[in-house]
Amino acid sequence: METTLGRLLGGRVVYAQPRVGFRSGIEPVLLAAAVPVRPGERVLEAGTGAGATLLCLGARVPDIDAVGVEQNASLAQLARANFRANGFAFSVIEGSISAIGAELGRFHHACANPPWHESKSTPSPEQLRQEAKRAPPGLLVEWVKQLAVRLHLGGSMSLILPAARLAEAVLALAAAECGGVMLFPLWPKPGRQAKLVLLQARRGARSPSRVLPGLTLHAEGGGYTEEAEAVLRSGAPLKLFAA
Repeated sequence: METTLGRLLGGRVVYAQPRVGFRSGIEPVLLAAAVPVRPGERVLEAGTGAGATLLCLGARVPDIDAVGVEQNASLAQLARANFRANGFAFSVIEGSISAIGAELGRFHHACANPPWHESKSTPSPEQLRQEAKRAPPGLLVEWVKQLAVRLHLGGSMSLILPAARLAEAVLALAAAECGGVMLFPLWPKPGRQAKLVLLQARRGARSPSRVLPGLTLHAEGGGYTEEAEAVLRSGAPLKLFAA
């Protein structure tokens, strides 16, 4: 696989990714900022790709244990190389999230940036982009279910996905007994509709759902807002749950 070498979080993270096909945007950085992990805790990610989300988590919070699950062998190998290059002893399991066994134990947090488009959408000629963006029927529900059963009671699950899939995701979380859903809109500019959202819930929680103020990504004059810059460049967290 031919790759390009870049950096995340204002240069703190070295990140190699495929030259062609699906390439990471700001979504994994935002997802990592939303996971309320603390030193000494464990994180599980479904569809880890080349490892961008877990790399950003490791750079933001020291002394965590992270496991990524990735079905594409080349991407799994690339993620392992990225973890080593940044000094993280994270692991990658090659295969489907539903195929991993109980020997991994429980996790304090789980996260995913699921494929966004339904299977009926126009396919991409690039295999990696096709796998990353186009979901087979039931994939979101299955990912949420499999991540939930591996969480400690009270453990958090964080998802980033299009607003168009919000209803499906909320139903999937409820079916997996993850409650207290927090909806965190990602506004492209002031006064614009949010096309992208973060969702977070806790396994076994019974508290009511809430809509949070969210984050405005771009200023009217162009460029990121100060708040977005703090997250994307400086590694500031997005606090969806009260401390």
